Amino acid sequence: MDKIKDLKEGKSVTIRGRVLEVSEKRVVNTKYGPAELSEAVVGDETGRVRVTLWRDKAGSLEVGDVVEIRDGWTTSYKGEVQVNVNRRTEIVKLDDSEAPSPEEIPEERPKSTARAGPSRSSFSRRRGSNRPSP
Repeated sequence: MDKIKDLKEGKSVTIRGRVLEVSEKRVVNTKYGPAELSEAVVGDETGRVRVTLWRDKAGSLEVGDVVEIRDGWTTSYKGEVQVNVNRRTEIVKLDDSEAPSPEEIPEERPKSTARAGPSRSSFSRRRGSNRPSP
């Protein structure tokens, strides 16, 4: 089990915590075409992390749920680590006693250790389109 404060980008993780916030589902364009997603904030006794739920997992969490997210993967966005959930990720709803109350969850969020620069997707887009002609 991974503690939220210890999360690093680029890892497969399992976290357990309470859902503190959820967003509405929305559709975004990805390099694979349109995809539905929603976001949530999940917290444990060490901090909070943004969770992005993709495709069939979008909209599957509600504020107050206590969940274990198994086989999520971490990325970084705007200097913070976040957890991504897709069809391979398992979300198990747990008993309320398995996570601290919202008031007991610290505001701290895991920081990215990646050096600043373009993301992989923006770099690959720029590489082909911004190259000067020979």
